[in-house]
Amino acid sequence: MKRLLLATILSLAWSSLHARPTSHTADVCVYGATPAGITAAVAAKQEGLSVVLIEPSRWLGGILGAGIKPMQDCPDPSAVGGLTTTKVFKAGNSPPQIRESFTQWLKDEGIPVIFEHRLRSADKEGTRITKIHLDNAPPDKWGIPLPNAVDDSDTVVTAKVFIDASYEGDLLPAAKVNYTSGREPQDKFNESVAGVGPPTNWTPISPFITPGDPSSGVLPLVDKDHGKPRHAGDDYTQAYNFRFYVTSDPEKRAALAVPDDYNPAQYELVGRYVEYLVKQAGDDQAKLKKQLSGIFPGWLNSGEYNYQRQSLVTMAPLGLSRFYQDGDWATKAKVWRQHVDYLRGLHHFLSTDTRVPEWFRKETSELGLNKTMHPDTEGWPHQLYVRISRRMQSDYILTHADVLNKTDEKDGVGLALYGVDIYPVRRYVALHPETEELGVATEGNMFIGGAKGTGHPYPVPYRSIVPKASECTNLLVPTCFSASFIAYASARMEPVFCVLGESSGVAAAHAIRANADVQSIDVPKLQARLLERGQVIEWKGEPAPARKP
Repeated sequence: MKRLLLATILSLAWSSLHARPTSHTADVCVYGATPAGITAAVAAKQEGLSVVLIEPSRWLGGILGAGIKPMQDCPDPSAVGGLTTTKVFKAGNSPPQIRESFTQWLKDEGIPVIFEHRLRSADKEGTRITKIHLDNAPPDKWGIPLPNAVDDSDTVVTAKVFIDASYEGDLLPAAKVNYTSGREPQDKFNESVAGVGPPTNWTPISPFITPGDPSSGVLPLVDKDHGKPRHAGDDYTQAYNFRFYVTSDPEKRAALAVPDDYNPAQYELVGRYVEYLVKQAGDDQAKLKKQLSGIFPGWLNSGEYNYQRQSLVTMAPLGLSRFYQDGDWATKAKVWRQHVDYLRGLHHFLSTDTRVPEWFRKETSELGLNKTMHPDTEGWPHQLYVRISRRMQSDYILTHADVLNKTDEKDGVGLALYGVDIYPVRRYVALHPETEELGVATEGNMFIGGAKGTGHPYPVPYRSIVPKASECTNLLVPTCFSASFIAYASARMEPVFCVLGESSGVAAAHAIRANADVQSIDVPKLQARLLERGQVIEWKGEPAPARKP
């Protein structure tokens, strides 16, 4: 605990030292101190460039600093190399350890960080970003972004190359780079699993406020069906959630306080679902407990809780992520808070509603957030798990064909390996696919191939992490890279982001030294340098080579 407190104090002190310059100039500006942003910044610095790193929050490490373990989504470590293997994978297995490791790493590399500032706008000359303008906008006491900046100050960062390593891809619209969001239809990229899917988790619950009466309106937490056919595109995107820790230990517990506007009627769907589960379980209390725990706190995944995709209702709202993905900061702040308030209200409902078995009410009421994991935000993770948002659309768009190893691109700068992993996108009024009985279902959920996917890693082409040359010639994008909704669902894992972050940092160095656009660098030369650094860019079924300084 003393070590954790010291690390927090050092981090805050470092933040205050670096937080509010009025201007900054560097060779490379990295936006987003996610793991990808950190590896990008370190790689650029190691390649001899000056670097500045910008983080809208006041914490390092993105979702790795907020719950997920570094190797959690890495089914085959031999497909990964470079800084991801030597540093990120060794950062620790708890949020405090990971944040401390990243903090120390950046200090050791001498990379300054501008905390609590987020993108306001970007200036361009022709196809080049010349500078970006930042707003001072520290998150609130639970880590939720503010809807508006706190003042009218303007922090300006000038750089030769910019790297957008944020989960939101905020530099894409600011730099007028083409991007998309939501789901493409099946015929867009000839992806058999794309677009609207079949109902999942269908449950015989009346979706109406007055059971059986459509005129009474649809229950809260349920969407009306938009009526689009199977495989059509739409603006929905997969669910977000927190990867949080709970405890019943009074010394570690932070209360999940009831929202000020709490109304049990908002959770009527949950009450009806609980009644259904109780009836189905009969005398099997073990089965019932597992199902009720799937609602809250969710699926226990390597120590932290995650979305339980087999449950009609679980610890995160559905349908809200589509507003976040291309929203402004006011919208993002609203959606983030809605996730917080939903979880608080769900906890209270399951602790108090008489339809919930008394023994489960008691167990749930004793749970709170584990504040030792996030001591300065009362136990709330500082990062919402934004699984997908904007996706750049460049000269090469990664598709399901790449995931299935049906392409043979030669400009790979990192490997990806995971199944097509999509959490539900919506909960809606649905007919049973066979009986046509009216009920409530989720839709969009799929996990094709499991964690290992095809078992054969596939390359992410360099063209997927740079915009079209006609749009912007000094931007690299290792997180919101060019991909379809389906392909991104496989390639979106943190180890892949980290690998592409390092490749982006090295590519920036090549562009600057050659005085070239990022699209015009010598890619074979870049690949050779990546291999020297220990990266794995082609799958040969062999262990990763040792890193060369």
